[in-house]
Amino acid sequence: MSEVATNVSKRLFSLDVFRGLTMFLLVAEAAGFHHNFSELAEGTAFSGLAHQLHHHPWNGLRFWDLIQPFFMFIVGVAMPFSLRKRLASGSRKAATKHILKRCFLLFGFGVLLHCVYSHALVWELWNVLVQLAFTILIAYAVMNLSSKYQIGISIGLLLLTEVLYRAFNPASPYAQDHESFGSFIDMLVMGKTNGGYWVFVNFIPTAAHTIWGVVCGQLLLSNKEAKSKLKSFMVWGIALLLIGYSMDLLNITPIVKRIATTSFTFASGGWCLLVLALFYWWIDVRNNKPNWLRIFSVVGTNSIFIYLFAETVGAQWFRGFGKIFTEGLLAPIGIPEDWIMVINALFVLYMFWYLTYFLDQKKVYFKI
Repeated sequence: MSEVATNVSKRLFSLDVFRGLTMFLLVAEAAGFHHNFSELAEGTAFSGLAHQLHHHPWNGLRFWDLIQPFFMFIVGVAMPFSLRKRLASGSRKAATKHILKRCFLLFGFGVLLHCVYSHALVWELWNVLVQLAFTILIAYAVMNLSSKYQIGISIGLLLLTEVLYRAFNPASPYAQDHESFGSFIDMLVMGKTNGGYWVFVNFIPTAAHTIWGVVCGQLLLSNKEAKSKLKSFMVWGIALLLIGYSMDLLNITPIVKRIATTSFTFASGGWCLLVLALFYWWIDVRNNKPNWLRIFSVVGTNSIFIYLFAETVGAQWFRGFGKIFTEGLLAPIGIPEDWIMVINALFVLYMFWYLTYFLDQKKVYFKI
């Protein structure tokens, strides 16, 4: 058995970096970088890169469409590690109680975030935290089953999604309008639909991401050789990519992030597995752990906290606070406004990052 396999239950630094990088990109958006960089890059050679920092308007897959799947998948990978630690010092009942409490808080925070976005009391369930609350519950409910059964259940959820959308609107199940099964459920649950076509029932197919993460986490905790683990990640990752993109190319089911079609879930799930394989191989298997990776890992140590902070106080206060200095110092020397806004976003991002670094240095971690 390799040294990596022996010590993996202690700490998986590659997972810390993967989670931290994902959160770093999320708070960069809250800092305003994505929007301001797109404004600056418009009409230049960098416009294509800027487009990758925004969701695809409908049928297609951009880099930014992978961030939520990464987030949900990483949570799944971490669940077996967390459960093993809790069972070592407590009972299954206590672990279940913790999961239920965590999901309740995630659901509540997700609802409250929409109130902050709207500056009013609203009942909207499209936030990633609301989605995550449901996917964690589903993944936890099945994680004691064998990996084959877990994978089978995840496929069942995707088949259920196909059936629901196609049965509701056989003529045009995935058209870009508000006549889909997802929009129908939104009207029942919230009395409204989303202008960007996001739907609440996305948690049904994307629960597969969290379940697949759990299966990967359990494999990482096993005594199998690192080579065997990497092979599994690579084979299944490529298989999911082929399934997802083939469904789209053959006009079976389009890849649409906004309603989390099955083809999107397969394709994005494949990318999740391949990125995990890359991080695991390069960081833990090859033991490449340079200090600069802590730039990302520290962001993951308080992931939910920094996400909530950046989306509320950070976005509303820090951008204006940063602009006092960036605009005040750079405008008088002739720096264009679009450049100032990008620099300001990077300054705000640094403040977000430093907060996580400070908390990590002080060993202060906000857990839910």
